[in-house]
Amino acid sequence: MTELRMQVTGARVRFGGTQALDGVDLAVYPGEVLALIGENGAGKSTLMKVLSGAVRPQEGSMLLDDQVYAPQNPREARERGVAMIYQELALAPSLSVYENIFLGVEATRNALLDKKQMRDRANTALLELGHKIDINTKVNSLSISDQQLVEIARASAASAKVLILDEPTSSITSKDVERLFTLIRKLKEQGQSIIYISHFLEELKEIADRYVILRDGKSVDSGLIKDVTKDDIVSKMIGRSLESLYPRSPHTTGETIVQVDNLTGLTKLKSASFSLNRGEVLGIFGLIGSGRTELLRAIFGLDQIKSGDLKVALYQGKFSPADRWHQGLGMVSEDRKGEGLLTALSIAQNLVLPVGLKETAHYLSPAKVKATTKRWIEDLSIKCQAPEQKIGDLSGGNQQKVALARLLNNSVDVLLLDEPTRGIDVGSKRQIYELIDKLALQNKAVLIISSYLPELLGTCDRIAVMSKGRLTKAKLVADVTEHDIMSEAIAVESDQSDGENDEAKH
Repeated sequence: MTELRMQVTGARVRFGGTQALDGVDLAVYPGEVLALIGENGAGKSTLMKVLSGAVRPQEGSMLLDDQVYAPQNPREARERGVAMIYQELALAPSLSVYENIFLGVEATRNALLDKKQMRDRANTALLELGHKIDINTKVNSLSISDQQLVEIARASAASAKVLILDEPTSSITSKDVERLFTLIRKLKEQGQSIIYISHFLEELKEIADRYVILRDGKSVDSGLIKDVTKDDIVSKMIGRSLESLYPRSPHTTGETIVQVDNLTGLTKLKSASFSLNRGEVLGIFGLIGSGRTELLRAIFGLDQIKSGDLKVALYQGKFSPADRWHQGLGMVSEDRKGEGLLTALSIAQNLVLPVGLKETAHYLSPAKVKATTKRWIEDLSIKCQAPEQKIGDLSGGNQQKVALARLLNNSVDVLLLDEPTRGIDVGSKRQIYELIDKLALQNKAVLIISSYLPELLGTCDRIAVMSKGRLTKAKLVADVTEHDIMSEAIAVESDQSDGENDEAKH
């Protein structure tokens, strides 16, 4: 690799009083995968917006194939050959595959849409990527991995030279991860440059050639990925040594606070029985589509229960989420933006929202709200400008801390956490693990659902496995291995005739 495909020199971006980028340098070569690494808030998203034309830097310069590159908007960036594929895919769900591939750049003939040309070119783009999808199928009927493929085909059809992938594996199975990696290697062979953003350091070591680490808006390190260890990467990301990712203390288990017996839902939840005790962290591992989230939603009253018994402390029966709050249960959804937070509202508004279930609005004076929010910002080290800042402007890790603070502010006894560290950086993960450990020591009960086995083995006292809607008996973490749990998870799933969702996420 000698000739540069893209070069960024001294990029600076300021939003009001926040210096998002502070002199960032970056170089990308043809036919390589460059890993862009950093904590939430390190400047990765801002840099990607600069490269994709969504944000213009106040200082610095960029070159693309030795030509000045200064896109005014994302369309101009795509026309120059730079395509961004966001974690939350930007597709029109009601349109077909081929219509999405040419959305905004439709082919015309005699002032009319040339659908035949678009279909032919869409087919060619997909076949070149080594995949076959019916181009007339509506996107909303495709799996997440196939939707991702459509996005990549869209970039390929536009002759993208630089493809930016933002957390591309956060919501797909390990089988689909392998498909994606095969596709990325094919794109490399064709000379494309890939900028790959991920918090999964294991997959970066597998797929990337070089890396760049950002911290506090600055480029702090770069080099060949094979020459650096995961511990080195973490230390450079957070600016200090990380002795242990999973801080754990001996937990003293108390009385049973949640008892579930033969619980059945209306869809994927077939049968679940378990007890959750004060002072313990219980983990539930399951494959995508196994019914793990449906179990949590049923416990919290979001999904209807078909049969079975559910007892919370002294309460028994079917209740709404409002009732659950009153009983001391709180839930953090895996869908932060869709269900967990009101991103258009402030940090303070999100944090005190459930208090309205216990108190009428006139008790929540602005001064009390501000003081309460400041306390949680300090206690959980939430990086923000002020309690009034919109929560949608925070990094994923800090949004997750606000979601947890909302539960703690409501003095819940039971925390139901669905994928609590998805899409957040290593430093923030450790802070959340530390918080979970402290909550158990405070006699709280914590139930964690996760598709990332190392975090369950590192944080939980017991682990149960959800497989095809059925929950196994919980076992002590000391008595199981990662292999044991995975074998249990796929034992039933492998019998599914459709073969979908038969792998776990990393």
